[in-house]
This record gives sequence, structure tokens and C-alpha cells, in this order.
Amino acid sequence: MPEQDFRCGTIAIVGRPNVGKSTLLNHILGVKLSITSRKAQTTRYRMLGIHTTDDTQYLFVDTPGFQTRHINALNRTLNKTVQQVLAEVDVVLFVVEATQFGDADRKVLALLPKNRPVVLVINKADKLDDKSKLLPFIQEIAKEFEFTEVVPVSAKRLLALDELLSATRKHLPEQPAIYGEDELTDRNERFLAAEILREKVFRLLGEEVPYAIAVEIEKFEEVGALRRIFAAIIVDKENQKPILIGKGGEKLKRISTEARQDMEKLFDGKVYLETWVKVRSGWADDEHALKSLGF
Repeated sequence: MPEQDFRCGTIAIVGRPNVGKSTLLNHILGVKLSITSRKAQTTRYRMLGIHTTDDTQYLFVDTPGFQTRHINALNRTLNKTVQQVLAEVDVVLFVVEATQFGDADRKVLALLPKNRPVVLVINKADKLDDKSKLLPFIQEIAKEFEFTEVVPVSAKRLLALDELLSATRKHLPEQPAIYGEDELTDRNERFLAAEILREKVFRLLGEEVPYAIAVEIEKFEEVGALRRIFAAIIVDKENQKPILIGKGGEKLKRISTEARQDMEKLFDGKVYLETWVKVRSGWADDEHALKSLGF
């Protein structure tokens, strides 16, 4: 394909927590790259997902949901990440949930840049019993911001994702691909392993503990086709440790087993995973601790 016909650019995926940003990215890529759960603060890092077609390389940046509750050093860092991404990308996808638009969405809307294309993505559109409600909903949001495009989708059911890509492509600059056509992310396997393990903690524990946990990969070795991974799950308080470990170690064993299985799928090879729990009090409000954990 002639170079002038090829487009490549960065696209931020933003929105309040739990609107389906990571699910959208994963289904566009066709692989589970960004972790998901129903809990806020699941996405904590800037994650680049690379989707390459014959005529376009889409560089999607999955961002944390903009945090308006439990403000501490961690959440301030997450919000700063969102703001930095918005200042750097070529196109913004602002994701909302069909017929659900409130103050948390408006706080993200207030951050959106006026000097670059913003596509309104209405996720979970398939769940609308009455499709006639969609147009008034779009008109309501459009009063508050001038969107370049509006695309209703269902990330989970893969509905209208091609339309979303087409609407996004026209706003990307004409330039050659930056990454190889088989690359999926700029993150290494060590980072991805930590994220997979953290997802399992979020999914398998109750409401209180997940917000106060982090994962630190202490050793990552490749021995032939085998990956040997040694990981510490960091908790904030001593009384959270037995909750995570569970009776007879059963909870931690299940977390580790499910994480290992997902790692083997993503890395396409055998994984030996060893996990333990560490207490690091106040880590989420400690700038030095956050830096050591890659924030």
C-alpha cells in the first residue's frame, strides 16, 4: 500500500470507571490484554494496545477511569495519567453507558480537549429495551460537548466495532506504522503477568481488599519454554492478609491457579507461578511506594 494511504495514530479511551473501556480494547484487539472487573480502579496504568490492519495502525491507549472518590496519592496519580494521555493523542474515544450519564461522566467530559477529534462511544447499546431512547440520550450529551462522531456499540457482543474503527481512522494522520504488524502492546510480559494476577485478586475477593492491593513481580525467569514467575501481592493492613490467603491457603491457591492459566494463554507457553502476600502499610498514599510499583 502506498505510504500516503496508510494511517497511524494514537487514540485515548476515556470515561468514568466501569463503562467498559478495557473490554472495548480487548475485543478490538481480539486478545485479553487489559484486565477487567466490575470494581472501580481495575485499570491503573496507561496501557497501549496495537491493532494493525492493511491500511491502518491504531494505537489505543486504555486509561484508568477518572477517580472522583477515595482521593489519595494513588488516585491523584491515576487522574494525572488520564490528563497526560488526553494532551498527547490524535483522537479521543469518550465512552459512556447507554442511557447512563451522570456527574462522574461530566467530570471526565470537562477534561476532554477542544482541539482534537472526540468520538462519543455509547457502550452497552444492545441492552436498551427501547431503542427509541437512544436518540434523545445522544442529543442530551451533545448539548454539553461538540463531538466529531457518535457511535453506539456493544463491546461485549462485538457489535459495531468495525463502524467505530472506521469513524476513528478518518481522524488519524497519514504516516507509516510505528510498530510491527504482529505487536500487540508496548508492555513487557513481566508487567502483563502482574496485571493478570491483580485481576484475579479483584475478581475473587470482596469489596474492601482489592482497592488496597498491588502486585510486585520479584523475579521473572525464562528457562527454555518455561516462564518462572515469583510475585508478591501487597496489602495495606495486616488483617487483610488472612482474607487474601483464605482458610488453609485455598483463596490464594485459587487466585494463583486462575492467574497462571491466563498467563499461559497470553504467553502461549507453560508458567510456574509462586505467590505470597506482603503487608506494606499506607502504600497507596506513599509517593515513594507508588514509584517502586511503577506508577
